[in-house]
Amino acid sequence: MKIGRLSAIAKKEFLHLLRDWRSLVTGIGIPIFMLFMFGYALSLDVNHVPMVIWDQSMTPQSRDLISHFTGSRYFSLIGSISSYKELTHAIDKGTAMMGLVIPIGFAEKVESGGKAQVQVILDGSDANTASIILGYATAIVQGYSTKVQLQYLNRYGEQPSIGTAELDPVIWFNPNLESKYFLVPGLIVLIMMVIGTLLTSLTIAKEWENGTIEQLLSSPATPFEVVVGKFIPYFCLGMLDMVICLAVGVFVFHIAFHGSLFLFFFLSGLYLSGTLGTGMLISILTRKQLVANQVAMMVSFLPSFLLSGFVFPVSNMPKILQAITYLVPARYFIIVVRGVYLKGVGVRSLWLESLFLLLFAGFTFAASLRFYKRRIE
Repeated sequence: MKIGRLSAIAKKEFLHLLRDWRSLVTGIGIPIFMLFMFGYALSLDVNHVPMVIWDQSMTPQSRDLISHFTGSRYFSLIGSISSYKELTHAIDKGTAMMGLVIPIGFAEKVESGGKAQVQVILDGSDANTASIILGYATAIVQGYSTKVQLQYLNRYGEQPSIGTAELDPVIWFNPNLESKYFLVPGLIVLIMMVIGTLLTSLTIAKEWENGTIEQLLSSPATPFEVVVGKFIPYFCLGMLDMVICLAVGVFVFHIAFHGSLFLFFFLSGLYLSGTLGTGMLISILTRKQLVANQVAMMVSFLPSFLLSGFVFPVSNMPKILQAITYLVPARYFIIVVRGVYLKGVGVRSLWLESLFLLLFAGFTFAASLRFYKRRIE
């Protein structure tokens, strides 16, 4: 390998990249767009749940309970009703996702320290959302119950006959349970896989389609120098994307970085090298830009989104799919990103994932080099 020939190929690819505005938009514009679109538009938090209330009690105690719901950011009162028929109509129509029914005699049971029950009716068509809403409602009712018991204790000097259990939750790494802590690190993984694969999937295929591959073949550059020379510019662009993603996560979404920057960028470089090698391999095998683009999207986006644990927990998947996820590089890198970014863990906890990323980068580069040699022979 000669540095002069290698730098000449890398310089040529840099100039081509700078002159091709579509590649720059793909390499820089799409990651920024995906970060803001997914970061703001895609949220797993459930806020301002539309609800209706049927207050059969109509007492200060029932209004106090209602104030706990309306004073929470999780619920929005859209109206009061006076029958189950109205409640059913509101949920069927979709104007309300939850109905709260406070029965007659609620105040008397509260005052006497008895068990005062309230009914919560949910739209269960979206099971995950319904379970989250039920958790919010349960927490609010428990908070109200604790308040009532304290009032009873202050008034009568004894605890009510109904015992309660008070939770003291301690939540690590995401104390407010905000979905951005879950989504943004995962988006970094998704963006690096998609962009890295897409960028290099067109490099060799473009040479074949434009008829310039003969110039490379007739040059004294070795296959290793050609592959590495085309690899370098896109690696630099990919690491620039990584810096942008990290800056947006820290300064725009205010997600504090807790780990080692050196370890983060080193392991990110391994992952990026693997994704670029995957795209290069696709480009060599397909020879057509359109086909390469479609194959790259299928190979990068779908497995990374569905099988990495980014959105859907791997533990909830069928056993056969769980086995397949071990072949998805994004599964390992998402553990690395969340571990270093959110938890501040080191290589001692991530050695297995680091080893896989190293093997991933080495395998894809070696495969690209081997198939390039076979193509030109």
